[in-house]
Amino acid sequence: GGDVQPKRDLTRYVKWPKFVQVQRKKKILLLRLKVPPSLNQFKNTADKSVAAQTFKLLKKYQPETKKERKERLLQLAKEGGKQSGKAPHFVKCGMNFVTKLIESKRAKLVLIAHDCEPMELLCWMPALCKAKDIPYMIIKGKSRLGQVVNKDQ
Repeated sequence: GGDVQPKRDLTRYVKWPKFVQVQRKKKILLLRLKVPPSLNQFKNTADKSVAAQTFKLLKKYQPETKKERKERLLQLAKEGGKQSGKAPHFVKCGMNFVTKLIESKRAKLVLIAHDCEPMELLCWMPALCKAKDIPYMIIKGKSRLGQVVNKDQ
């Protein structure tokens, strides 16, 4: 009886990290409970091709980085300090800021990440967009939206 025991799969008994435990429990809850429509709409995200075209367009309207801004301001100071023309259009971010833009009907397109936590923070935004006749799109991955506005997680 002193033989070496066969290797067994012990993954069931591994202490998983907290975020893994939470996401597994959340998935089971979402399968077992009836999910309200306002939350369920975040499962239907934009196609890969549509999302790719959207991000290609957003690349043109990407806000300037701190380095680019510093260079532009130095150049402006050398030229005399007067800014010519209108301010350039660029992508805005932040829930409160975007909400103000939607309410004042200045937003042209609203992109919402499907994986925000807690989801209750954003579940009302599509309804607001519909009420104000502003197109919105639900995109897979908040990190991709962060890349557009030069934010890293």
